[in-house]
Amino acid sequence: IQTQTRDRSAISRLNQTRGEHSESIVKEGMMISQFFVLSQRGDNIVFRDYRAEVPKGSTETFFRKVKFWKEDGNAEAPPIFNVDGVNYFHVKVVGLYFVATTRVNVSPSLVLELLQRIARVIKDYLGVLNEDSFRKNFVLVYELLDEVIDFGYVQTTSTEVLKSYVFNEPIVVAPARLQPIDPAAIFTQGAKRMPGTAVTKSVVANDPGGRRREEIFVDIIEKISVTFSSSGYILTSEIDGTIQMKSYLSGNPEIRLALNEDLNIGRGGRSVYDYRSSSGSGVILDDCNFHESVRLDSFDSDRTLSLVPPDGEFPVMNYRMTQEFKPPFHVNTLIEEAGRLKAEVIIKIRAEFPSDIIANTVTVQMPLPNYTSRASFELEPGAAGQKTDFKESSKMLEWTNCGVPLQIVGGGEHTLRAKLTFSQEFHGNITKEAGPVSMTFTIPMYNVSKLQVKYLQIAKKSSSYNPYRWVRYVTQANSYVARI
Repeated sequence: IQTQTRDRSAISRLNQTRGEHSESIVKEGMMISQFFVLSQRGDNIVFRDYRAEVPKGSTETFFRKVKFWKEDGNAEAPPIFNVDGVNYFHVKVVGLYFVATTRVNVSPSLVLELLQRIARVIKDYLGVLNEDSFRKNFVLVYELLDEVIDFGYVQTTSTEVLKSYVFNEPIVVAPARLQPIDPAAIFTQGAKRMPGTAVTKSVVANDPGGRRREEIFVDIIEKISVTFSSSGYILTSEIDGTIQMKSYLSGNPEIRLALNEDLNIGRGGRSVYDYRSSSGSGVILDDCNFHESVRLDSFDSDRTLSLVPPDGEFPVMNYRMTQEFKPPFHVNTLIEEAGRLKAEVIIKIRAEFPSDIIANTVTVQMPLPNYTSRASFELEPGAAGQKTDFKESSKMLEWTNCGVPLQIVGGGEHTLRAKLTFSQEFHGNITKEAGPVSMTFTIPMYNVSKLQVKYLQIAKKSSSYNPYRWVRYVTQANSYVARI
C-alpha cells in the first residue's frame, strides 16, 4: 500500500510539471531503481537506491563487468547490458561513470539522455565535475538527485526549475585543484588562454566577495564524420553541430543572437549528394531544432534568434549538415610488402586549416594484421616529442605525442613509417587484413561548416551595463576514417 501511494504521488507530481518545460524528459512507466557514480578506479562516489529492487552489490557487479569486458571481441563494454535480470545503463563523463539500473523494460535512449542531463545539472550547480567537487558537495548532490528522480520516476532535469527546490549552497573547489575537462579544457590549451574560471563556475554561487561577474558564453561545437576511400576521395561526410550557451547574467535579460545571413535550412528537394549549387550558396543545413526558450519571429527574415536564457548550460540550436565541406585533415596511407614476413606502412597527415590554428588533441590509430609480431617506427626529422607505439595485445599501431595527443599546426604535414614483422607468411592481399586508419582530434577556434555568430546583443539595463561576451568555436572528430 505504501509503495502504491508513493507511486501515485510521484506520477501526480510528474503530471503537474509535464508540458511546462521541455527540459523535462518525464515518462510514465520509466522507473530507475538505482543511480550511482563511480570513479575510474571503481570507488563509489554517489549512490542512491530509489526502489530497493536491485542488490546492493550492483556497483561492484557493474565495475567488474565493465573493467573485464571481453565479449564478442570488444575491448569496451557497451553503454547498456544485462546481468542477472538487471539492466545497467552508463555514460562516461570526464572520467566518471554515471550509472542507472532497473529491472523493467525502459527506453535505452531515454535513460542515456537522462544520465547526460543529470551530469549537466550537477555541473551547473558545482561548476566542475570531478571526485573532489562531488565529495565536498555530497549533500547538495543528493538533494539534486532526490528532486530529479522521485521514487524512481523522473521529475525534471531543468536547472531553472530545480532552483525552486534546492537550497544548499555549493562549496567551490579551488581553481588550482581543478583538472582539465572537456569541452572547457580545450579553450585553455596553447598560447591563447581564456579566463581560467570562465566555464567552471556554479550558476548559483557568487564569486569571492559576493560579486557576480556579468558574462555569457556561446560555444559552437561541431562533431564531424568523414570516410576517405583508399585513393583519398571523400566517400561520406557529415557534421553534427550544436550552439551551446551558458549565461552568468543577472536578471535573465533578453538576448539576440545573429547567425549567417546566407544560412539556408534544407536542400529544397535536392539529393544529399547534389553539390552543384553548394559553391557560393552559403551555409546549407539539412535540418535543425531549437531550445524551447528561442523565439523565431525574425529568423526567416534576418537569421536572428531571440531568447531569455535560463540558468545553466543548454543547447540553443542543434543542426546537421551533409553539404560538401573541406575536411580539416587529409590522410594518405600506403602499405607494401617488403619480403615474405615483412611489410611497410606509410601514413601521411596534412592539416588543411590556417597556420594560426592548432589541433592539440590528435591521435592516430591503425589496426595491424593479427599475425604481426613486431613493429619499428621511423618519424620525419624534427618530429620532437612525437611518440609511436605498437600495442601487441590488440595489434594496434598508435601515434601520439609522448603519451598525450599529438599537436598539429595548420598547414603542417607529418609522416610516419612503420616496418612490420610477421610471425607467419601472409596469404592474399595484406590491405584487407590491416586498417583502416582512424583519427581523433579537437581543433579550438575553428569550424568547418562556416556557421558563425555575427553578433550577440544583450538588452541593456542601464547605459553602463556592458557584460562580457565570449563566442568560441571547436571542431571534434566523431568518426574520421581513411580506408587502405
